[in-house]
Amino acid sequence: MVQQCFRNTELENLHAGTGPNSAAGDFSDVKVVSPYGEIPWPDLSRLNDEEMKVLMIEVVNKTYTFLSLLFTSSSEVLDPVLSGLQQTDLVPYWDDPQTTTL
Repeated sequence: MVQQCFRNTELENLHAGTGPNSAAGDFSDVKVVSPYGEIPWPDLSRLNDEEMKVLMIEVVNKTYTFLSLLFTSSSEVLDPVLSGLQQTDLVPYWDDPQTTTL
């Protein structure tokens, strides 16, 4: 669901830029220069409000569509999909998910 609803979204466009490197390793040596002064990298907001809004609307819409398709599918359509999801790791190099509290 994350791959379908979050990974292939506006997030890819936001992530497409050039990222900084850090000689220190912790980015304490990286600063962004603005007309109002330098901003240390650890203090920098990487997404502005409009970018975050566009991203979250797209994620909500994709998640709603994905869940709507799942819940309205007949068992002959849904069963193979669920079975396939249980058998196939579409992104095998990602870390396994961790259980968290809601």
